[in-house]
Amino acid sequence: MKQHMPEGRTGTAGLTLTDSVFERLLQERIVVLGSEVNDEIANRITAQLLLLDADDSESDIRFYINSPGGSVTAGFAIYDTMQLIKPDVATYAMGMAASMGQFLLSSGTPGKRYALPHARILMHQPSAGVGGTASDIAIQADLFNKWKQELAKITADQTGQTTEQIIKDGDRDRWFTAQEAKEYGFVDHVLTRGDGNSLNPTN
Repeated sequence: MKQHMPEGRTGTAGLTLTDSVFERLLQERIVVLGSEVNDEIANRITAQLLLLDADDSESDIRFYINSPGGSVTAGFAIYDTMQLIKPDVATYAMGMAASMGQFLLSSGTPGKRYALPHARILMHQPSAGVGGTASDIAIQADLFNKWKQELAKITADQTGQTTEQIIKDGDRDRWFTAQEAKEYGFVDHVLTRGDGNSLNPTN
């Protein structure tokens, strides 16, 4: 049974529910990623997802993404939580879903991944600063390659592309319009303003 969200719970990442707008969003099962993905943001978003799962494990969660990307490990924390919880997570790209933002967008429940008409999606390989001793550099390079392969494999499963194609296309920055993202397989629908207050997917 859906319960009323108690006051004082954390709302959208980086803000508290002292703001009535974000309190209402969380009560409506809406989570917003509107910044770079880092450990602090990931901790807050994963907490929100777990809270909403505990509150009602049957109703969908809507996850709006406007992000330039960020930390791979922080992004995987959000991704793993999305896979762990029972509710479907519908994802929405607005503004920009770049790098890890793109990965989280395409990680939504199949059939429930959306892009707003003027959203832009960026895919590229993960980047990481490498430094230290020769041994440290070798270890970091190996970890980086494992991340690259893992991200490519998951993205291939999400989009219907091959892993090899994902690696090739992501070798350099590649931007997609909302419609191009749909054709590539990042999202299932492009949203347009319909009659009344509803948003309707385009074909």
